[in-house]
Amino acid sequence: MSLDLTFERLIAARPERVFDAFISAEGQHELYGDDTPGWIVESRCDPRVGGIWTIAFGPSASELYHHRHVFEEIDRPRRIRLTTTETRLDGSSFVTSMVFTFEARGEATLMTVIHAGFPTQALRDEHLVGLPNAFARFERTIGRS
Repeated sequence: MSLDLTFERLIAARPERVFDAFISAEGQHELYGDDTPGWIVESRCDPRVGGIWTIAFGPSASELYHHRHVFEEIDRPRRIRLTTTETRLDGSSFVTSMVFTFEARGEATLMTVIHAGFPTQALRDEHLVGLPNAFARFERTIGRS
């Protein structure tokens, strides 16, 4: 059984616009956001090869998950590859890789993430639950720009 996941969404905007929204502060914030009152998202990003994107997010200041993404490849507007270290609430961490692609489909973009290397099925499945919300929030960001 593969411990990787693939998720995709067709977004009503050209790849350049979707790509630029993805590396924007607002787009990155929305990917980790939640509509729950009090939800915290702190994001800092240096979107260049070798640059770091750090995210802290969670239900309170004392309950934050931490993700540290390193940009391994940036091919605007087609592809971004990241190495990600996720630190859980209990202090444990694991490393995965993520590839985001932005493929033109007429006037829309098929945005796909392939997230590979989960250490357990439970962790992979947990990420599958959050991805629909992340992509929906991200897509709303594009509609506002």
